[in-house]
Amino acid sequence: MRTPPLASGPEGPRALRPLLDTVLEALRDGAQERGGPLPAGGPETVAAQVRDALGDVLPDEGDPEALRHLVRSLAEGSADPADPLCAAHLHCPPLAVAAAADLAASVLNPSLDSWDQAPAASELERLVTRVLANEVYTDVPRGAGNCPTSHNGAAADNAPDALVTTGGTESNQLALLLARETLGAGTRLVCGANAHHSLPRSAWLLGLPDPVTVPAPAGTLDPAALDAALTDLPGPHLVAATAGTTDAGLIDPLPEIAAVCRTHGARLHIDAAYGGGLLFSTRHRNKLTGLSAAATVTLDLHKLGWQPVAAGLLAVQDDRDLAALRQRADYLNADDDTEAGLPDLLGRSLRTTRRPDALKIAVTLKTLGRTGLGRLVDQVCARATEFAALVQSHPGFELHDPPTISTVLFRPVHATDDDIAAVRRKLLTDGRAVLGRARLDGRLWLKATLLNPHTRPDDLAALLKVVEGTTRR
Repeated sequence: MRTPPLASGPEGPRALRPLLDTVLEALRDGAQERGGPLPAGGPETVAAQVRDALGDVLPDEGDPEALRHLVRSLAEGSADPADPLCAAHLHCPPLAVAAAADLAASVLNPSLDSWDQAPAASELERLVTRVLANEVYTDVPRGAGNCPTSHNGAAADNAPDALVTTGGTESNQLALLLARETLGAGTRLVCGANAHHSLPRSAWLLGLPDPVTVPAPAGTLDPAALDAALTDLPGPHLVAATAGTTDAGLIDPLPEIAAVCRTHGARLHIDAAYGGGLLFSTRHRNKLTGLSAAATVTLDLHKLGWQPVAAGLLAVQDDRDLAALRQRADYLNADDDTEAGLPDLLGRSLRTTRRPDALKIAVTLKTLGRTGLGRLVDQVCARATEFAALVQSHPGFELHDPPTISTVLFRPVHATDDDIAAVRRKLLTDGRAVLGRARLDGRLWLKATLLNPHTRPDDLAALLKVVEGTTRR
């Protein structure tokens, strides 16, 4: 076997073209074979199909058709977020232009741990992160939501910034790390019962005191309960609020929470992994009023941003907080190189090797603009409102509440929680629909998370019909 071609370099495009044709054909064939939002048959059927396609993982002699066979197998066995009946999770269908940009990132393969591995990519990331940080911090109030020991006491001297992460979990972990380094090792996380599981898990990972969980009646953090908790709890405190809960897409009362934090000198973090995309919409942006009061904000553009995984960010109100991440490794950021003007990238992440995920984000922002992205946000929010109305008008279903973003919770009337769990699993096993589940108000609900801007009203009716046809009468 001759030496295989490289993806980059002078011969890269010529080598890639036939391979891309193979991939696109295999994606098409696999999707046709699947024939729906999810492969039918359940875990064992899918596992058997993958084992059959893969065969010997490391054969003595290679198979030139491996690309075609394995891509087709993956497509056949995938949940397709572009199918209107695939609506369980915060799992968006990526835009074609973003996926194309991600291919370029894979071909060029920059690594953002030193400038000499990523000259253009590092500057692109710097520009993109500053713009997105300024989207969050458009009206930074002096000392908003932060402990007096934070740098943010002098708002005139600080500048917002953002770090690229792998998603909401890494962003939340970084937010807790920056709080610990700013306030001290005794910093205690205070969060709502609606908070994402990555927050208390990060507190455990970082050796922080046991978190305090504050009641979240009706799915949002109660400011009065937060005030009571901070009054009785010795500090320093990091309060974590949520803008777009995983279960129902609810947004905590951010201005009121920020006011409580100011009263108690607590630092505020807002997990806007889901809801942060509302920033692009002039119609829905006001739902995030109070976001700029946070010292740190989690964003995740592979949710309401239509990016291929991964595309997370952590925005910081004061870029001086990022000094805690500085590291020195002579082969990456030697002092004399930095003094000579080579950018120091090592303090931009806890990771060393990093993909240029800012490329696909930049391409999307530049291609669609604020208006185009805002239109996508408005479309999925509108579809959720339409689906909620459809549920509410149907005598066989119960709606939990009108949607805040694009998540709708509903359940068949007279069904037990066991019935609802069984309906969901039956739909998965049959490959007919992918719906999530959420427990709120002591009951189990089916969850539709609508992130596909191409979904049409008749798709919504079809989704409700397939649930109705699967429910035990």
